[in-house]
Amino acid sequence: MPQIRKIIDLSQPVYHNCPGWPTYEMVHVRYEAIYPNDGYTAERLQMNVHTATHLDAPFHFYPDGKTIEQIPVERFQGEAVPIDLFGIAADSPIGVEHLEPYKDKIRPDDIVLLCTGWGKIRGYSKQYYNQWPYLSGEGAQWLVDRKVKGVGIDGLSIGGWGAPEKAVPPHEILLSNEIWPLEELYLTEELLSEPRWYLCAFPLKLQGFGGAPVRAVAMAFD
Repeated sequence: MPQIRKIIDLSQPVYHNCPGWPTYEMVHVRYEAIYPNDGYTAERLQMNVHTATHLDAPFHFYPDGKTIEQIPVERFQGEAVPIDLFGIAADSPIGVEHLEPYKDKIRPDDIVLLCTGWGKIRGYSKQYYNQWPYLSGEGAQWLVDRKVKGVGIDGLSIGGWGAPEKAVPPHEILLSNEIWPLEELYLTEELLSEPRWYLCAFPLKLQGFGGAPVRAVAMAFD
């Protein structure tokens, strides 16, 4: 049986007032029980589910689309190909010209990881909140044509900030083909040390939701 040689956590942490989608209420965390009073500690978390590392389901953009618990659990894992986009300019569309060099590496049912480096600058800056590189509609269709199962990115969203023509097309194209976007990952250059990884990105089983938080992990095997 193959042995795990390397494992990388690709998830951003959730904490009180952590960065998130600019128009959503910020994360609120408080203690509901503390050890001195109760003999144990318990926390209460209030957040939009599209915060920190999370996965979108078709229901996020399509009222008749599948919700997160309706997607077969086996769809949330598989072989992943990292795409080197480190150094890409702020607010740039990721198009066919960025993906075409990987056409011989991407197979049906793969997961594609768009590694821009934006996860490393996570914070309350204009650059992180408004200027992350995003997948273009043409890029999304290119991935659909290759029959991938998921697409991950380390910006706040698979689409861009501001204008609908930046934000909407990649969501609609991917989700209408039941390809899930995995957003706000933490992707570093270490991913480029392997041509392929095995990715597990299991979302919380939230009934009736259009998305859910994820602990995303990449593994390399002997």
